[in-house]
Amino acid sequence: MKKLLIIVGAGVLLGAAAGLMWGVNYLFDYAIASGKKEFVGGHEQQRRNGEEFKEWAFAETAPATVTLTSRDDLTLRATHFVQQQTTQPKLAIIAHGYGNYSGNMSAYAELFYELGYDVLLPDARAHGYSEGQYIGFGWLDRLDYVDWIDNMLDHYGQQVEIVLYGLSMGGTTVMMTSGETLPHQVKAVIEDCGFDSVKNELTFQLKDMFNLPAFPLIPLTSFYTQLRAGYNFNEASAIAQLRKNKLPTLFIHGNQDSFVPTEMVNSVYEATQGPKELLIIEGADHAQSLETSPEKYQKEVKQFLEKYVR
Repeated sequence: MKKLLIIVGAGVLLGAAAGLMWGVNYLFDYAIASGKKEFVGGHEQQRRNGEEFKEWAFAETAPATVTLTSRDDLTLRATHFVQQQTTQPKLAIIAHGYGNYSGNMSAYAELFYELGYDVLLPDARAHGYSEGQYIGFGWLDRLDYVDWIDNMLDHYGQQVEIVLYGLSMGGTTVMMTSGETLPHQVKAVIEDCGFDSVKNELTFQLKDMFNLPAFPLIPLTSFYTQLRAGYNFNEASAIAQLRKNKLPTLFIHGNQDSFVPTEMVNSVYEATQGPKELLIIEGADHAQSLETSPEKYQKEVKQFLEKYVR
């Protein structure tokens, strides 16, 4: 009888371990591995070999393709729009969201272009036209953005003034980038509906989509992500990075956000150490603030930038 109980107990433990391993692998493939993400709309299907950028009516000149080799040897691609005439160059570097790519950021590119900015639209690693097997959730991308900034300084020279803008995961990317050592040419950061940490966002999604608690899947998947992708969920924190940020930062969030909870904006707003402003758009769901209230959005962005960029 005792031997039977031991066998049964061992079988239960093995079954539980196998179930956990399956769950960890599923969550990793679902959230971290590259590929089309049906739950965010499958935007990757819209890529058309770069032809989509040529149809952006606001641009005065045809865009250029810029490539960058990341620190882990990935080829990253960006699309670069420049003003036809300019005396003092200003550049907005725009970061797209999770499962998306730069080709879907035309409304944001137009906003900055109409304000007199050249625009650089990188595709994040494992997105769009850039290489990569694993999604960085802003953490791996932050160093890519440091390198994009250096690349643009080489292109423009020291006189350029740079603004970082990001939407959703892109918002988290620019917040995380702000905690790195950046050149003085970077003047301001604008983030729209970014999450405060990878751990908190995945915990929310696990509960919201699958009605599952964070433990033990989140810590186990974090460990697995460290082994496979080179980072873990605990270190990937916009809050921690913003505690090192002294740049002026505008935080934007919709008060009806169902994908990145609106309350997350409070934690990142409190964390930053530089001048800061907060814009809550009434009635806006995730990444819908510009569409919901375009005049207010454009006005607030314009007024914010006029304080810090010549």
